Amino acid sequence: MSPFPFMEAAMAIPLTLAIPVVGAVVIALSGRRPNLRDGLMVAVAVLLFITVLQILPAVLADERPAITLIELLPGLSMAFEAEPLGMIFALVASSLWIITSLYAIGYMRGARESKQTRFHACFAVALFSVMGIAFAENMFTLFIFYEVLTLSTYPLVAHKGNRAAQKGARTYLGLLLGTSIGFQLVAIVATWWLTGSLSFTEGGIMEGNVSHGLGALLLLLYVYGIGKAALMPFHRWLPAAMVAPTPVSALLHAVAVVKAGVFTVLKVSTYIFGQDYLRELWSAELLMYIAAFSLLSASLVALQKDNLKARLAYSTVSQLSYITLGAMLAHELAAIGGGMHIVMHAFGKITLFFCAGAIYVASKKTNISEMDGLGRRMPITMGAYLLGALAVIGVPPMGGLWSKWHLVLGAADSGQLLMVLVIMLSTLLNIAYLLRPVVRAFLMPPKDADTGQVGIREAPLLCVVPLCITALSCMALFLAADSLRAMLGGLFVS
Repeated sequence: MSPFPFMEAAMAIPLTLAIPVVGAVVIALSGRRPNLRDGLMVAVAVLLFITVLQILPAVLADERPAITLIELLPGLSMAFEAEPLGMIFALVASSLWIITSLYAIGYMRGARESKQTRFHACFAVALFSVMGIAFAENMFTLFIFYEVLTLSTYPLVAHKGNRAAQKGARTYLGLLLGTSIGFQLVAIVATWWLTGSLSFTEGGIMEGNVSHGLGALLLLLYVYGIGKAALMPFHRWLPAAMVAPTPVSALLHAVAVVKAGVFTVLKVSTYIFGQDYLRELWSAELLMYIAAFSLLSASLVALQKDNLKARLAYSTVSQLSYITLGAMLAHELAAIGGGMHIVMHAFGKITLFFCAGAIYVASKKTNISEMDGLGRRMPITMGAYLLGALAVIGVPPMGGLWSKWHLVLGAADSGQLLMVLVIMLSTLLNIAYLLRPVVRAFLMPPKDADTGQVGIREAPLLCVVPLCITALSCMALFLAADSLRAMLGGLFVS
């Protein structure tokens, strides 16, 4: 049953855009009353999730609820449509916004951060743009909201206002705007000129309209123009953004920005190029090898980082490359694995960042070398970190197993045995860099006879409860994999 049986699914789509915008205004107006502001923020997040659920039954019934707001030119319109991949992205983002909102309240208050009202308002605008990306019917609509997402998250990255934050935010804005305008926009204009359409179409719109040689160049422009996918060498914005407060890191790495990037890569490869056409492009194989290189090299860099958030940032660069690799394999199973990894990585990585933030709030520790014995003081947080790490690694009974399994099957079925080895090797590297904090926290004695850890205890409840929810969700996703795969199967069957 639909949560709102009186409302058509198509009419719920513009509501998913309106609710976060209204929420941003309400949050800004209630800034002088923090308790009211924070309560309204959580209420808006819950309302958005309920509205997204309204669209789900229609998509599960193989329908495609759609609405067009305005047509600017033939083949160029601001339009929205709910399809399986976008539906999954919207569900992940809206559900995690509720949890992240609760966590942000506990973290921002516990760390006594300033400008909390601006922080929460920008957060809401970011979710507005994510909903626009998730339900975009065409590349023009997606591009508009893609840029709004960049601009709305810039103040979040620069939140602390110090020199490091300003430098990191400039790198963030410069690389994301530079790649999207310099590469992606050029590819979008060329696609519209050559095909007369930008609509996401089953099987793609390139075949018969664009030669394979030109299509190969357009693919390079698209993938590197989607800078939020953090494919090397345009990945530096992601580690630079780690100067932001931890809830922002969670937003960047799990709820919004990077997932918008790899989501767009999957949408472009499936609906603009189409898998059959993609297999004929030399640049698809080149990008596959670049993704494999990014996957391994980012893992090696992560191994060298002592700062926990920096290690997790390079981990994200690596994990995103799994999804780009799955898209470039141009195989149904690999693409399904990429779509599943969006979900599995979202819950696993947000758990890890929640734990990093809780450790900072409770102990002011940011480096892994400082965490010896910390598991004795913060067993819940470090236990949740272990579950999140196992999810990202892909160990049963965690959901991450199934996304990597499908990626391996897709690579093997495509005859790309080297990619199978890359995925297996990277998983070993995942174990090395993600489990080290757990080993030090639980198995190493505190340094200097517990000096520096006296008085440390778990972070505030609003920090601990969200990380427990996301950690347990990683286990629940192990059981929900069949439903997720079935939903994505309807998307990638040509």
